[in-house]
Amino acid sequence: QVQLVESGGGLVQPGGSLRLSCAARGSIFSAYVMGWYRQAPGNERELVARISRGGITIYADSVKGRFIISRDNAKNTVYLQMNSLKPEDTAVYLCNSVPIQSAWGQGTQVTVSS
Repeated sequence: QVQLVESGGGLVQPGGSLRLSCAARGSIFSAYVMGWYRQAPGNERELVARISRGGITIYADSVKGRFIISRDNAKNTVYLQMNSLKPEDTAVYLCNSVPIQSAWGQGTQVTVSS
């Protein structure tokens, strides 16, 4: 199992940027496809971006062209650079493997508001 610790969220104005980090502890991080998920109040959790062990990325249509996922296998860390943020991006952001194989971390709150 992998323990996951997300950070980097906060309050940002529409059009702003944030960079999220997810530190994975335990197991073999580099063996997993990793993803960033988000959950807004009243909504189901959705996968917004994923990255393979070799760096191939896939994005949900809602974030394509605005978000960039990356990973540093040496640091057991996955990142999400979020640009041109919109109010509808407001959610708790969490990372996990794809498919999900670990317990969820606490996530990091992202609020986009003027």
